[in-house]
Amino acid sequence: MVQSGEKPFKEQGGVATMDPGFFRRWVTSKVMRLMSSPERMVKKRAKAEQLRRKQNLPHIVEYFHQVDDAYSHLAAQLLKPLLARYNIEVVCHLVTGPVGDNVAEPDLLLKLAQYDAALVAPEYHLDFPQQSRLPTTEQVKLAESILAAQQQDTLLESLVEVGQALWSCDCSALNQLAETLGSASDALTAEKIKAGSQRQQTLQHYSGAMFYYGGEWYWGVDRLYHLEQRLAELQCDNHSGQPLLMPRPPIEVGEKKDNGSLTLEIYPSLRSPYTAMVFDRTVQLAKDTGVNLVIRPVIPMVMRGVPATKEKGLYILFDTAREARAAAVPFGNIYDPIGEPVRRAYSLYPWACEQGKGIDFISAFLKAAFTERVNTNNDKGLRYVVEQAGLSWEQAKPQIGDTAWQSLLEDNRQAMYGMGLWGVPSYRLLDKHGEQVLALWGQDRLWLFARAIKRLIEKG
Repeated sequence: MVQSGEKPFKEQGGVATMDPGFFRRWVTSKVMRLMSSPERMVKKRAKAEQLRRKQNLPHIVEYFHQVDDAYSHLAAQLLKPLLARYNIEVVCHLVTGPVGDNVAEPDLLLKLAQYDAALVAPEYHLDFPQQSRLPTTEQVKLAESILAAQQQDTLLESLVEVGQALWSCDCSALNQLAETLGSASDALTAEKIKAGSQRQQTLQHYSGAMFYYGGEWYWGVDRLYHLEQRLAELQCDNHSGQPLLMPRPPIEVGEKKDNGSLTLEIYPSLRSPYTAMVFDRTVQLAKDTGVNLVIRPVIPMVMRGVPATKEKGLYILFDTAREARAAAVPFGNIYDPIGEPVRRAYSLYPWACEQGKGIDFISAFLKAAFTERVNTNNDKGLRYVVEQAGLSWEQAKPQIGDTAWQSLLEDNRQAMYGMGLWGVPSYRLLDKHGEQVLALWGQDRLWLFARAIKRLIEKG
């Protein structure tokens, strides 16, 4: 994490390099386009199904449960409904969750997951205790030992029971469950978690609350609808034609509009796939609801020293493309803007804002880099962005390379961390008094902000 006074950029090298040469940028961009291709996904799914049939295997969904992860507690509540709805088998694994360079801010992540899970659970018709503190290390250890003692046939039921006691910080209930369900030794518990984590690593993933089926990963309740749709296409749905168990929540806008008294802040990055697919939708939400939209851009995570792995990068890219297709948002024709293209573009951002075109400029850059395959690492590409935003290239050229933007973006980053957030895009909703109503990470939560805005407007 970049502290105040430090240089805003940190070259990490390897897969996290922020200034690749021409050939490496070209190759990386080609790989990014391939990974986000719908044709690749279709072929990969067909190959997986062909292999399953050849081996005469049932439809096996593997689930990876991280005990101290609030998202895992939500996901666990869908296991039995999944089994009842679809002709599948479910295999559960206990895992440690992300480690090393696969997790940027582990402490912040656990806190955010708890806060987020408590907010979305009622919207998803799931249960999550409204608890203000995280479970203790001792409570997590006891919960892990109880679950490690279970066989597959009792684990599904136990995950929810143990999770409910754990996230309620109910020591009495946990101890009672240990007596009735049993608990494993420290050695056996560690062995079970190690085996689950190794299985996940073999399948090339790193996070808790993950479902795996046929070569593809699905994160928690937020991605379950992709898995459900895939299982339905494979004719595994026992109740075909019925609504999905966990459909993607729509972005709902009420009839009434705000007069600009509410403020929606977005913290975007010019190299973020998730930002690219949701930025214009965020702008549209603000227009539709009448709230005041404030853009607070930040430096891309890799460029500010936040570690990254190839494994994580490829998953994010694939996941973004899958989400974009579901939302009917163009995405995937990519020319990677990491490094110098981002710096040059940000050097123009304050000037674009002065011209009243800050939003248009960011939108144009994201479209160019992520949907139009424009090489923004030269004057031709940057000129295209400038002119698409309705700005003058001749007026823009003298501004290129100005460094005034660095302090602005660092202030935004500090504000984001002050809310317990670090990834992009992050959002914050302020009421008419300027008080924070909601602050969350991710394009996954735009629908939640839309609902919060609607409720505030209706409340008056």
